[in-house]
Amino acid sequence: MFHREGQKIILTTFFLVAAAVLLAQFYLETPWLKMTIQILALVILVLILQFFRNPKRMAPKDFNDILAPVDGKVVVIEEVEETEYFNDKRRQISIFMSPTNVHVTRYPASGPIKYSKYHPGKYLVAWHPKSSTENERTTVVINTPKFGDILYRQIAGAMARRIVNYAEEGKSAQQGDDAGFIKFGSRVDLFLPLDCAVTVKLNQKVVGAKTCIASTVQKDEKEEITY
Repeated sequence: MFHREGQKIILTTFFLVAAAVLLAQFYLETPWLKMTIQILALVILVLILQFFRNPKRMAPKDFNDILAPVDGKVVVIEEVEETEYFNDKRRQISIFMSPTNVHVTRYPASGPIKYSKYHPGKYLVAWHPKSSTENERTTVVINTPKFGDILYRQIAGAMARRIVNYAEEGKSAQQGDDAGFIKFGSRVDLFLPLDCAVTVKLNQKVVGAKTCIASTVQKDEKEEITY
């Protein structure tokens, strides 16, 4: 299953690849050159298909847990001053997505959407310290029953040129549902209350709508969920 945001790109790539394969087959006489072009064209098609894949996942919809919004690797766990919405200290957890990860963004928790804003910006590499505040990004705040307001931020990276955000103020987010897509990008930051129990570690690989990022229950009372 492929994400709807990739439909046009997939169709365009398919026709271009088909054209390249057929033109090479009928108009090139050098066997090695013909084979090289055809293989490269097919590799490009496979890469596009895997990038826009959208596996179905059933989130548990547990109000006690914040789930990973994306697939990737945890690159930041620290206390920071969040200046766009909260203007106070929060626990930041950042997840970096490589080009091989699923790039669908999923709601990390359920609740009313209180804030949703798009910011144009730069395209610094996703692990740059200033990418969270200077890159193209969207910021979404969800009011949750157990954590209060939580914020997640989609951040474009060096390759990304378009962030898709489905969150609309006044509507309700359902944990694990499709919340958007980052085309050819890159990173998602979560800003959570300081008193929540973080259940992931630095450099840990996480799975969107599956891995528990933080809980209202302390670590020694709750088994970490990382399917």
